[in-house]
Amino acid sequence: MTDEPRHSAESVLAQYAAKGLAGEMGFGRRPALLVVDLILGFTRVSSPLGSDLDAVVEATRRLLDCARSMELPIFFTTTAYSDDLRDAGLFVLKVPSLAVLVRGSEEVELDPRLERRLRETLIEKQYASAFFGTALASELTALSVDTLIVSGATTSGCIRATVVDAMQHGFRPIVPAECVGDRSPEAHRANLMDIQGKYGDVIELEEVLTYIQRLSAGGAG
Repeated sequence: MTDEPRHSAESVLAQYAAKGLAGEMGFGRRPALLVVDLILGFTRVSSPLGSDLDAVVEATRRLLDCARSMELPIFFTTTAYSDDLRDAGLFVLKVPSLAVLVRGSEEVELDPRLERRLRETLIEKQYASAFFGTALASELTALSVDTLIVSGATTSGCIRATVVDAMQHGFRPIVPAECVGDRSPEAHRANLMDIQGKYGDVIELEEVLTYIQRLSAGGAG
C-alpha cells in the first residue's frame, strides 16, 4: 500500500474538517458574478502569460449566460499598466512577463468569447486581488451583495487573492471549479483545495447554475 491516498484532496480536506477547518459558508441571498482576468494575455497560449483556458472560458460563458438571464450584477477585471510600468511596482520584478500587459494593447482586452455587455462593469487592476486598489468592495456594498461568485484565472494567483479578500470584506466567495484555471494543474488543484479549506466554497458549476436559476426577486429561494 502506498502513501498516496493519505495525500489526496479528499483526505486532506477530511483532516482539515477534523481540526475545525473546511466549513461551509453557503450561498447568500444577493449574489454578484466576478470574472477575473480572462483577458487575451492569459487566454492566448502564445502570450508569455497565457495557457490553455478554453474550457474555463466555455464554462464561464455558461455562467455568464445564466447570470445575465437573472440580471445579476456582473463585474470583469483586467490587469493593465502604463508604458513605463511605474504602476506595476514590485509585481513586475517578480513576474517580468507582466510587462506585456500595457494599457491599450490587445493583451489587456477581455476574451471576446465572453461578449461583455456595456452595463457590465470592467475594473482595471494592477495587482493580484480584484479588491486591491479598486472600488470593487464599495460597488458590491452599494448593491447589497452578500455572495460573490468568482471565475477566471489564475487559480493560484488572482483567484486565490480575490477570494481571500472577498471573505475579508464580508462577501461569501463561491468558486465554480470548472470556471477557474491555471498554468499548472498541480497549483490549480492545491489552491482549490486550500480555498475550500480556509477561504470560500469550491463547488461544481451545475450547483451554482441551479442556485442562480432559483433566485427570486427577493433573493435565493
